[in-house]
Amino acid sequence: MQDNVLILDFGSQYTQLIARRVRELFIYCEIHPYNKLPDNMGAFSAVILSGSPFSVRSESAPHPDLSAIRGKLPLLAVCYGAQYLAHFSGGEVKPSNIREYGRANLSHIESDAPFFQGIQEGSQVWMSHSDTIDQLPEKGVLLASTDDVENAAFRIEEETTYGIQFHPEVYHTQDGKQLLENFLIHIAGIQQQWTPDSFVEMTVKDIRETVGSEKVILGLSGGVDSTVAAVLLHKAIGDRLHCIFVNNGLLRKNEFESVLNQYEGMGLNVAGVDASEQFLDGLKGETDPEKKRKIIGNTFIDVFDATSKKIKGVSWLAQGTIYPDVIESISVNGPSATIKSHHNVGGLPDYMKLKLVEPLKMLFKDEVRRVGASIGIDPQLLGRHPFPGPGLGIRILGDITAEKVRMLQEVDAIFIAGLKSWDLYDQVWQAGAMLLPVNSVGVMGDERTYEKCVALRAVQSTDGMTADWVDLPYAFLQKMSNEIINKVKGVNRVVYDISSKPPATIEWE
Repeated sequence: MQDNVLILDFGSQYTQLIARRVRELFIYCEIHPYNKLPDNMGAFSAVILSGSPFSVRSESAPHPDLSAIRGKLPLLAVCYGAQYLAHFSGGEVKPSNIREYGRANLSHIESDAPFFQGIQEGSQVWMSHSDTIDQLPEKGVLLASTDDVENAAFRIEEETTYGIQFHPEVYHTQDGKQLLENFLIHIAGIQQQWTPDSFVEMTVKDIRETVGSEKVILGLSGGVDSTVAAVLLHKAIGDRLHCIFVNNGLLRKNEFESVLNQYEGMGLNVAGVDASEQFLDGLKGETDPEKKRKIIGNTFIDVFDATSKKIKGVSWLAQGTIYPDVIESISVNGPSATIKSHHNVGGLPDYMKLKLVEPLKMLFKDEVRRVGASIGIDPQLLGRHPFPGPGLGIRILGDITAEKVRMLQEVDAIFIAGLKSWDLYDQVWQAGAMLLPVNSVGVMGDERTYEKCVALRAVQSTDGMTADWVDLPYAFLQKMSNEIINKVKGVNRVVYDISSKPPATIEWE
């Protein structure tokens, strides 16, 4: 039986990072809200408590019952979790004299403690709290301190329970991965069994058992998630998987044809549907970003439904949902505030009467790529940048016309081809161009022009939750600007977006 780790989420912005770090150790883990313990607690071999934006001293803070966990399973409490253990177990938590946020160094470590095996004094850690543990809980044993935080790490005697006031999951904690390895592998005795090959074997078996002899439909996008999902399903049920690839008229230049050719070479059963006129007609005159997304989503549903009805005997709908989408839907305080609607087949109406199969729903994006590599998908496809479901529809600010789509397709093609030819494509997580609802004065030859401005965007990220703009070479940006203005009729100005997420989003709409 595979060893599983339960992560209880108290609302920390870093909770997903804890899961990612655990998965990097080839250990399976799941995130659950602190107030919704899973029914199958017997399936877990260790528990991690996350941090939280709350003060443990507040009446409105999360105060869960840990009686099913404490002393029964190995427990690692991070930041708020550690303060919770202290506050409710005979210790004392007080407001910090100074807000403890940012880098710190371990000035004292119990060197013979297995918890700190391979970690030296002076190791950098990341603090993020306004309270501090002034007195350890009952039977608490000090393991580490920093110059400003005496009780930076502790264990509780007669239990396999550990608490730390810093965050091992963030990049700034130098030996965070080592510390998680010490706790999970050396102390909790968890086996490293969560590998791409084991996932493929388990998932193919599950799909066969779940779907049986019935048919499945899947909406392909040409992206990594839906492609990996399709190949896994095809391995499980063969030609009983029917894939639908819709051209919404908002794809990249020549993408409809190239993606269909790519799928044909992979042996998948794919129907290509060119509905570009239907989408553009529906969007005519609309400028509101949210309404544009909904029009695109609703039109996709209509096209997908009409096409799926031509396939007799379909009982299942497959989706390329990945774990961040699942976590968002079960977050501590309910789904996060809507920043933008997502174009996803998950919006299909009830009247389609299909059961749902989501083979990737427990994977992060980088894990999807590793699984894709293990089942032989072309590395070029796996390295493809994410592309939004609404496509160029949310990269054209203002109303959408066929001419604007053509213009932006040409700009985008030049930009992406340039990134590849300059060996920059794989250094970028996502790149694209935005057509702005702005005309500016320019001069071409001896003539005055009054044409469009485009913005280029390139970001570095792991999963899109946060992103930094990429410092592309000036010579490259100069080359792109010249080529776009010279080759794309209707554009006379190019700018580069140097905003990070947050506060900006990756897409402009």
